[in-house]
Amino acid sequence: MRRCRALVVAGGILAASSASAASAADAVVIGSVGSTSANQWPLYIALKKGMFAAQGLDVDTVFAQANAAVTQQLAAGSTNVATSAGLVDPIRAIDKGAPIGIVRIEIQAPPYALLARRDIKDIGELKGKTISIGGPKDITRIFTDRMLVAHGVKPVEVDYVFAGATNARFSALKSGAVDAALLTAPFNFYAESAGFANLGFTFDYLPDMPFAGISMNRTWAAANPQAAHRFLAVFSDSIAWFNDRRNRNEAVTIMAEVSKLSRGDVEKAYEFLAGKKLFDAGGKVSKAKLGKVVDALRELGDLPADFAVDRLFLPGVTETAD
Repeated sequence: MRRCRALVVAGGILAASSASAASAADAVVIGSVGSTSANQWPLYIALKKGMFAAQGLDVDTVFAQANAAVTQQLAAGSTNVATSAGLVDPIRAIDKGAPIGIVRIEIQAPPYALLARRDIKDIGELKGKTISIGGPKDITRIFTDRMLVAHGVKPVEVDYVFAGATNARFSALKSGAVDAALLTAPFNFYAESAGFANLGFTFDYLPDMPFAGISMNRTWAAANPQAAHRFLAVFSDSIAWFNDRRNRNEAVTIMAEVSKLSRGDVEKAYEFLAGKKLFDAGGKVSKAKLGKVVDALRELGDLPADFAVDRLFLPGVTETAD
């Protein structure tokens, strides 16, 4: 009888301990663009593999259709962290005094391809055509402008239309509403398999310009420094897991379920991202490389000439390198 009572007491202690551990989990609200892009691969791996829970984090994800909206939510404190965020919107927001900071580079070169109608075979043929990109001040505008100029086409010689998420740009291309669209994986490979022409990859034109990163709300990070560091640790673990070829099949299964695209197209996306090592495994933010994004924004007239790169970081959270 005593043994039964002891087991009941022990069970109660364990249950209380488990409940206490569960209640101790730090809540984190994540904002991001779209929900089906391969840029989100590390996030979905972390969710599927229970990496956040293992670090004592209880996460909720909120998706928007444009990076600017994600940045606005982060600055307002509606979300705590923004993942896979194009870097130009956080930089512009920080220049205007928004309480956010860049804490990690996720994708260290732009992973886009410019897809066009099957009868268009060269970027030079896009003069006078309509191209779908993320937004008038989106980083995809910078990427596309650079590709056009390299082929003798001035940006003013094309008509830009805007859709924040890559799946929306693909839909516009597929429907014939536009002549070309800047797409990220796996949609660029799906578009190719559907007969659209791949006119080139952005990283061939901008190999040293980081594309996306993780930003945090400064107030939240200051109040939750340990959670902030554990969150970044999850992403380092997730990217390392993705880059490990032994996990290739499982990684493909995770993204195929999310994107609803064919396994073959997702496999191409994996080989593309892993082969080019586009996900930044190191975790430190290169000041020199981020400076290239700042320089591009200065060219657009969006930043003052004396804007300092160090303003972008969160002291005590962001790890930097020269």
